[in-house]
Amino acid sequence: MTETLSAPPPAAPAAVTAPPAAAGALTVRPGRWIDGWDPENTVQWEREGRRIAARNLRWSIFAEFLGFVVWQLWSIVVVSLPAAGFAFETGQIFWLISIPALVGATLRIPYTFMVPRFGGRNWTIVSAALLLIPAIGLAVAVANPETPFGVMLAIAALAGFGGGNFASSMANITYFFPQREKGWALGLNAAGGNLGASVAQFVVPIAITIGAAVTLNLPLAGWIWVPFIVIAMVGAALRMDNLSNAKADVAASLAALREPHLWILAVLYIGTFGSFIGFAGVFPKLIADQFPDFSAFHVGSATLSLAFMGALVGSLARPYGGRLADRFGGTQITIAAFAVMALGALAVVWTLPLGNFWLFLGLFLVLFTASGVGNGSTYRMIPTVFALRAGAHNAHESAGDVSSQRKAAAALGIISAVGAYGGFVIPQLLGYSKTTFGDYTTGLSWFVWAYAVMLLITAGVYLTLAKRSGHRI
Repeated sequence: MTETLSAPPPAAPAAVTAPPAAAGALTVRPGRWIDGWDPENTVQWEREGRRIAARNLRWSIFAEFLGFVVWQLWSIVVVSLPAAGFAFETGQIFWLISIPALVGATLRIPYTFMVPRFGGRNWTIVSAALLLIPAIGLAVAVANPETPFGVMLAIAALAGFGGGNFASSMANITYFFPQREKGWALGLNAAGGNLGASVAQFVVPIAITIGAAVTLNLPLAGWIWVPFIVIAMVGAALRMDNLSNAKADVAASLAALREPHLWILAVLYIGTFGSFIGFAGVFPKLIADQFPDFSAFHVGSATLSLAFMGALVGSLARPYGGRLADRFGGTQITIAAFAVMALGALAVVWTLPLGNFWLFLGLFLVLFTASGVGNGSTYRMIPTVFALRAGAHNAHESAGDVSSQRKAAAALGIISAVGAYGGFVIPQLLGYSKTTFGDYTTGLSWFVWAYAVMLLITAGVYLTLAKRSGHRI
C-alpha cells in the first residue's frame, strides 16, 4: 500500500516540466509541413527558427523576383514593338503597359489567402508555374507583327500572374519572422522581388538585340525566363516549408476589411508602392517619347536602356525603408518619403521643358529612391498598427496574439493589392495627359498634389496615434 501511495510523487514533476520543453519543439511532417512554429519564442528562434526562416526567405525572394520580371516585361517590350513591325496607337501602348498592373493588383486579393489554404511552399510552386503562361505567350505573340491588339492585350493581362505573387509571398514571410525583424525581412523580400522590374528592363533590350543583325529577336524577351521559372519551382519544392499555424482566419480577414486603418494605409501604399511600380512601368516610354536619342545606347551589337536604373534604385532603397522604420517608426520615414517625392515630381515638372536628359534622369532617380524607402516604411507600419489596435503592449516590438497576426497578414495582402492599382493608374493618367494635353508635365503635376495630401494624412493620423498610444508606429 505504501509503495502504491508513494509512486505518484516522482511522476508529478515530469508532468509539470514536460510542457515547457515541448512548447518550443518543431515537428516536421510529410510534405514539408512544420508544426509548432513560433518565431517570438527566442529559444526556438535562435536554435533553428532563424535558419529555417532565412532559407524560406531566399527562395521566396527568387520566386517573387521572377514574378516581377514577368509582370514588367511589357513595359520594356512595348518600346520595341514599332521596330518589330507593330503599328499601335499611343493609347493602345499605354494599355499594354498598364493592363498587367490592373490584373496583378486584382489577383493579389485572392493570392493573399492562398498561403493559409495550400501552404507557403505549395503555393510558391503553383504561382511560379503560372508564370510560364505569360512568358511563353509573349514569346509567341510578338513573333508575328500581324497579331491583333486584342490578343496582345489578353496576353499582357496574363502577365498579371507575376503581380499577384507579391501578396502571397509577403503574407507567407510575415509568418516566419518575429515582429522585431519583420521590417527588414519584408523589406528584403519585397526588394528582391522589385528588382525583377529592373532586371527585366536591363536584360530584355540586350537579349533581343545581341546577335541580331537587322531585325529584333523579340520572342527572346519571353523565352529567356522559362528555365529560371522552372528552377524556382524545383527550389521551392525542395527547400521551402509550409507552416501549419499559417491558417486563414475568415472572421479576422473580414474584420480587417472593416478596419478604417486598413483603407488609410492602402491609400498611403498607393502613393509609395503604386508610384514605384507605376513609374517603373512607364519610365521606358517616357524616355523614348521625351528623349528619343537617349532611349537606347549601343554596346557592340547589343542595345542598352537606362530605364532599368529607376526600378533598380527604388528596389534597393526598399529594405532600408523597412530598417529605418524598425528603428525610428514607419510614420516618420513615410512622411519624409512623401516630402521628397512631392519635391522630386515638382522639380521634374519645372525642368522637363529644358530638355536636359541627365537632369531628368537624376530627378527621377530621386523620386524612385524616395518611393522605395516609402514602400518599406509604409509596409512596416501595417503590422504595428494592427498589433496596436489588438491591444498589444508594445505594438512596435510585439505582434500580439495569433488572431492579431492573422488579421495583420490578411491586411498586408489586401493593402498590397490596393497599392498595386497605382501601377495601372499612373500609366493611364500619364497617357491621358499626353493624348489630351500633349505633354506629361500636366499629369506629373497631379502627382505633386497627391503626395502632399498623403503626407498630411500620414502626419495627421499616425503622428497623432503614436503620441496618444505612446508607441512608435
